[in-house]
Amino acid sequence: QVQLVESGGGLVQAGGSLRLSCAASGRTLSSTSMGWFRQAPGKERDSVCAISATSSTYCADSVKGRFTISKDNAKNTVYLQMNSLKPEDTAVYYCAGSKLSLLTPLLEMYDYWGQGTQVTVSS
Repeated sequence: QVQLVESGGGLVQAGGSLRLSCAASGRTLSSTSMGWFRQAPGKERDSVCAISATSSTYCADSVKGRFTISKDNAKNTVYLQMNSLKPEDTAVYYCAGSKLSLLTPLLEMYDYWGQGTQVTVSS
């Protein structure tokens, strides 16, 4: 049974920073691609960043240069460092894990999902 537990969300002013964490159990990150997705009210769930088993990374254009994805295989934890936050970054952020090891931002390629953590950026 794979479980993903996110933490680190909250309320921050525009221009501020937050770091999200996703602790995984039941599957080792050294053989798993992981991703962060977000969903704002009334919108689809979109890819934010992804990291492959070998630590190749991808981030969407809307967050490139502001967000960074990383992982600690020893802790089996994935992180999303979010800097220069904007009000449009407000959403529920989800951690996801794939049975694949290759880098992918595609939502349908992910098999395991966390419960989500709210990020609210005030203007």
